[in-house]
Amino acid sequence: MPHSPASTSNANGHNNGFNGNGRHGNGQTAQQTTSSSYPLNPGVYVPTVAFFTPEDAIDVETTASHAVRLAKAGVTGLVTHGSNGEAVHLDHTERMLVTQTTRGALTAAGYKDMPLIVGCGAQSTRETIQLCEEAARSGGSHVLVLPPAYYGSLLSTENIISHFRAVADASPLPVLIYNFPGACAGLDLTSDTILALSQYPNIAGVKLTCGNTGKLARVVAGTSGTNFRTFGGSADFLLQTLAVGGQGMIAGLANIAPLTCLELMRLWESGKKAQAVELQAIVARGDWTAIQGGFISVKVALRKYYGYGGEPRRPCVMPSKERLVAQQEGFAELVTAERAFEKQA
Repeated sequence: MPHSPASTSNANGHNNGFNGNGRHGNGQTAQQTTSSSYPLNPGVYVPTVAFFTPEDAIDVETTASHAVRLAKAGVTGLVTHGSNGEAVHLDHTERMLVTQTTRGALTAAGYKDMPLIVGCGAQSTRETIQLCEEAARSGGSHVLVLPPAYYGSLLSTENIISHFRAVADASPLPVLIYNFPGACAGLDLTSDTILALSQYPNIAGVKLTCGNTGKLARVVAGTSGTNFRTFGGSADFLLQTLAVGGQGMIAGLANIAPLTCLELMRLWESGKKAQAVELQAIVARGDWTAIQGGFISVKVALRKYYGYGGEPRRPCVMPSKERLVAQQEGFAELVTAERAFEKQA
């Protein structure tokens, strides 16, 4: 069922502590806290898509309406400038505009306390910190940081750990580690590295898009009893994430089917394992289309089934007609499930 705006509170009735202006409700900046004092609620977090006008400017109207559509569906939080958000195609001013627009739309719709995670990965520690500062000024609640990988062959594990610690020290917002070898020239953080970082102040969690569920299980076990959050980075292993104690997902498929992803979590949490397994198979088949086509295929689905989405920014382009039809068909089963949950809402 879709959540009301008030449902961004946790089980104890407390909201996530963010008051919409880059500060905690107690007046402290995130930098003055540790991850243990500011945990993210378990759930479904959606890395939103970047939308452009025909003139290739940021489409603020669609950015706002898409964010509100997801919030009304009941998702736990949103992410700007994740891998679905074409962050590498945006300059700093555009990044801030997207985050500001998203936060403004959420606040205007009654979701001012919804977590808004902002992707802030860059190749230098200096620019990463700058992006974190801009995220705070734009209304973000947390930052999501990829490891620097352009000079990955020159960086030791100690260099990577030092980078994340320096970012955590300087960031005005809690930091989530983003492990995505496909976007980092194959750089794949080990569970040992992630566990070492999990103990550092202002590092609040990890998104594992590597798909390594053994690693995920080790991180969950190694952070048991803490407020460090471990999220799967793809919907196609959401059930596996939950089975080992992970806190949910940060995954782009929820742009297309938020209710389906939420229902999968609900089925698992209510003990309906057979139904959860059945629904996970539908989600995994739909996500395979998204995995193969990347963020462009998410735009294909939004255009086909929701009537908006626009073009990617060049050099990326929409697929050929044949590939377009194949992607649309690849999402059909998932969208059918989503429509059924919409009718039940």
